[in-house]
Amino acid sequence: PKMKEDNCLHAALICLGMLYYSHALTTEKLNHARPSLHGHHEKGKEGQVLHRSKRGWVWNQFFVIEEYTGPDPVLVGRLHSDIDSGDGNIKYILSGEGAGIIFVIDDKSGNIHATKTLDREERAQYTLTAQAVDRNTNRPLEPPSEFIVKVQDINDNPPEFLHENYHANVPERSNVGTSVIQVTASDADDPTYGNSAKLVYSILEGQPYFSVEAQTGIIRTALPNMDREAKEEYHVVIQAKDMGGHMGGLSGTTKVTITLTDVNDNPPKFPQSVYQMSVSEAAVPGEEVGRVKAKDPDIGENGLVAYSIIDGDGMDMFEITTDYETQEGVVKLKKLLDFETKKSYSLKVEAANVHIDPKFISNGPFKDTVTVKISVEDADEPPVFLKPSYIFEVQENAASGTVVGKVHAKDPDAANSAIRYSIDRHTDLERYFIINAEDGNIKTIKALDREEIAWHNISVFAVEVHKQHQEHQEAKVPVAIKVVDVNDNAPKFAAAYEAFVCENARSNQQFITISADDKDDSANGPRFIFSLPPEIIHNPNFTLRDNRDNTASVLVRREGFSRQKQDLYLLPIVISDGGIPPMSSTNTLTIRVCGCDSNGSLLSCNAEAYILNAGLSTGALIAILACIVILLVIVVLFVTLKRQKKEPLIVFEEEDVRENIITYDDEGGGEEDTEAFDIATLQNPDGINGFIPRKDIKPEYQYMPRPGLRPAPNSVDVDDFINTRIQEADNDPTAPPYDSIQIYGYEGRGSVAGSLSSLESATTDSDLDYDYLQNWGPRFKKLADLYGSKDTFDDDS
Repeated sequence: PKMKEDNCLHAALICLGMLYYSHALTTEKLNHARPSLHGHHEKGKEGQVLHRSKRGWVWNQFFVIEEYTGPDPVLVGRLHSDIDSGDGNIKYILSGEGAGIIFVIDDKSGNIHATKTLDREERAQYTLTAQAVDRNTNRPLEPPSEFIVKVQDINDNPPEFLHENYHANVPERSNVGTSVIQVTASDADDPTYGNSAKLVYSILEGQPYFSVEAQTGIIRTALPNMDREAKEEYHVVIQAKDMGGHMGGLSGTTKVTITLTDVNDNPPKFPQSVYQMSVSEAAVPGEEVGRVKAKDPDIGENGLVAYSIIDGDGMDMFEITTDYETQEGVVKLKKLLDFETKKSYSLKVEAANVHIDPKFISNGPFKDTVTVKISVEDADEPPVFLKPSYIFEVQENAASGTVVGKVHAKDPDAANSAIRYSIDRHTDLERYFIINAEDGNIKTIKALDREEIAWHNISVFAVEVHKQHQEHQEAKVPVAIKVVDVNDNAPKFAAAYEAFVCENARSNQQFITISADDKDDSANGPRFIFSLPPEIIHNPNFTLRDNRDNTASVLVRREGFSRQKQDLYLLPIVISDGGIPPMSSTNTLTIRVCGCDSNGSLLSCNAEAYILNAGLSTGALIAILACIVILLVIVVLFVTLKRQKKEPLIVFEEEDVRENIITYDDEGGGEEDTEAFDIATLQNPDGINGFIPRKDIKPEYQYMPRPGLRPAPNSVDVDDFINTRIQEADNDPTAPPYDSIQIYGYEGRGSVAGSLSSLESATTDSDLDYDYLQNWGPRFKKLADLYGSKDTFDDDS
């Protein structure tokens, strides 16, 4: 507060001094600003005479100090004309910027005063126009002239920074004098007048870490080796002071937050020298064993660490990867472990920085090592078979209980538990085999047939037996059992052979070649041997020749065969294989005698062919019979369909439903009129003996028709009926004109369909919707209007 009072007192003294100086100077200038009205001559270059024009009135530039707060208006200056003799006939007029509001003039004396406090920072000068006129006539005595009133500056504005807060970064461990940031302040005072706007920068807070240049405002580091890991952020206060920094000057401050950015100046370090880890021998490759972490106080890429295994007996069993999110080294299993083989491993792990700054290489090395000891834990492993798979052989037809083979598994654990064996019954659904649960011997339960199943693929389980109630570990191994072939199938014809021999066949003529087939393996099958049975080896009709290529040819032994005597021969043939022991079978070849042409082509193989030469063949007869049967079936179907069509017609006749349309030109009896044009139905029985009143008009008087003009009730003469009606219409004065519509009020009795009239249906309470009539076209427009009016009527009511 004391400093502020001194500043205010100092400013007040300066203002008073300047005001006094301005007033004295203005008065002196005005008193001396009275040049002679007479002009004088000056000689210019080359004898040219220059005439200086006479100025009627003269004044200098006026000044007024800003922020004056005295009780009286400030005298800015005085205007005076040479022609003013002081008699009051001249009137001074002031116009321009601020005239009459800020600046006022005494029209007699010409004194100008400022009535308001001026601020140079708002406006530095004002342009005004002065003129002297005759007070009585307002006639201008002098031409108008402009002058300027300048506002003199005082130090009334403190410096202000462009930003209230600044943020800057500088790398840690920067050299002394490293530029951090430049701050800039501005002063609204006049920089051309005095030192009011001359600024000097200084640091109020932030020593001894930073300094600031007094003239430029550049902040620089002041201490070497500033460590971000020790202190990352600094708060600096900078002051800007005017008046060149001297006492009495005004000041402004700003805050600068300076952050030290990271550089890689710290190597990674493990917090401990040895890591202990354990892993089960049942772990699979790729499974995580444990994690190590080297701490690096640097951040970002400067703190990135990569891990590697550089030594140890577990380099082949383990691997390490880097988790860049947590900056940890992840130790993983590389190969399967066996507790019984090796129980512990040792690794030497290195952690090194990924990015190294050459400036700080002398601080290295930027890496560290640690020892990782891994112990293998015993696990209850499943049994292990001595082989990954087994292949056994057994002869087909072997007796039940025959040993096929033996599987063996052991417990790899130290406990060496007993093993029990079983067969997966899903692989042996027919239960051909059984296994000894104790020793793993596989035996047959029933005879095997190679021709049915040549290979049996089963699976065998091995399960550990624990004394305690523990989870059983089991293993599974595939077992393939091959059924070895035994010669137990005799060869047979490869097909059902049927041979044909011509009646005119020649001796030793071959007419068929046969082959054989054997279900046994090739070792017990071909070569096949063909022969005739010993009892017919001297068959007079046919003979057999073995071709020694698993085929045989049948030949004719004699000439001349007759179908009438014998048309069919059965030739037994013995076929034996080359197996041990050999197997043979007797097969019968059917031979038919047929008629052939001279070229040996078959014509007929039936014994009746000679008897029916003139008639049709059997095939033709069968075809004719088939056609006759088909025709009979078509006729029966046609008759059946006809009967089905007639049945609905009979039903319709019983219901008296007529499909013909009878057109009437008048509204007769409708469906009750079973006899077309029955004239009786057009007469109203209620009005036969009396006059039928007209309902379309109101008659003026009642007309009694002549009795003799009405036809008999049961008359069927249409001509008489029409003539009678014409006479009634001509003689009845109450009847409408001849071309009007005749109205019949009677529509018959007892109609099944009821009334056909729809004239009153529009007012019924029916819920039916007849809007669809609008879409039926112009022929149904009248019906649509009648039935559609119901909704309109309801809406209007």
